[in-house]
Amino acid sequence: MSIDLNQKIYVAGHRGMVGSAIVRNLQAKGFSSIVTRTHAQLDLTNQADVQAFFESEKPDQVYLAAAKVGGIYANNSFPAEFIYQNLMVQNNVIHQAFVHGVKKLLFLGSSCIYPKLAPQPMGEDALLTGKLEPTNEPYAIAKIAGIKMCESYNRQYGDSHGVDYRSVMPTNLYGPGDNYHPENSHVIPALIRRFHEAKVANAPEVVIWGTGTPRREFLYVDDMAAASVFVMDLDKATYDSQTQPMQSHINVGFGSDVTINELAIAVAKATGYQGKINFDPSKPDGAPRKWMDSARLNRLGWSAQVGLERGLKQAYLDFFKNIVCI
Repeated sequence: MSIDLNQKIYVAGHRGMVGSAIVRNLQAKGFSSIVTRTHAQLDLTNQADVQAFFESEKPDQVYLAAAKVGGIYANNSFPAEFIYQNLMVQNNVIHQAFVHGVKKLLFLGSSCIYPKLAPQPMGEDALLTGKLEPTNEPYAIAKIAGIKMCESYNRQYGDSHGVDYRSVMPTNLYGPGDNYHPENSHVIPALIRRFHEAKVANAPEVVIWGTGTPRREFLYVDDMAAASVFVMDLDKATYDSQTQPMQSHINVGFGSDVTINELAIAVAKATGYQGKINFDPSKPDGAPRKWMDSARLNRLGWSAQVGLERGLKQAYLDFFKNIVCI
């Protein structure tokens, strides 16, 4: 299939970890008209502002990577913000994309859409089959709504308006552009910061929340960006052959998982920390396991390229360059 490198592509959330990686990928492929806006320039929760933006720019494609994200602490502490802001962003961008004639849109979700006790690995058909993990339920509900919004516009306007809105569900992501906040970050950036600071302070031990036994899958963000562009550029017949009208999302995972204990050891190695690693079982673990079944995407011809050891080295370099050296 021939791809028009001159089409106008709007990447919502281009300053975030995933959005910036998508921009890098598109630029590397030679796309010449990439539209971006900072939050100060465009508040995606403001309906009138989003409407004016689409009216002015009229993009051909949209990558919806903008979202309010965070780890267990942030999701537990700010549930109202997580559900409100994410629902508003999705509603405004997806609807205004449709109103202004955007035929292709890719919505980026999260593995937390699946039930807490979903069979492992989690296939796309596990969606809406059980209770969600309580610590991030508001965020998950918003992401599920985004998937269903894309599907609903496809079902109602696919034939009449040529709408083709797709969704990808990434596993846990890490890499350049991550959020290293000491309280509001995800597990890998949080551990990178903890181990780096412990190394600098020559601390004898690092204590990590939980038991260390939950298993998690991790995907390097540039792999996620490559998968996103791959899925967006699939011809409709190929995409439709692996999806269903009311189950159209596609998982994006690395293909294997590790325990939090194994992850901690790997992060300690990447950062050069040589002290002890202990766990605090009085703190929450979250879901016992979150491993994505990416067979659908693999059948379409894509697989991850960056292993955890290599990815953690790159992530630590990014942390050191952009956080430590500021």
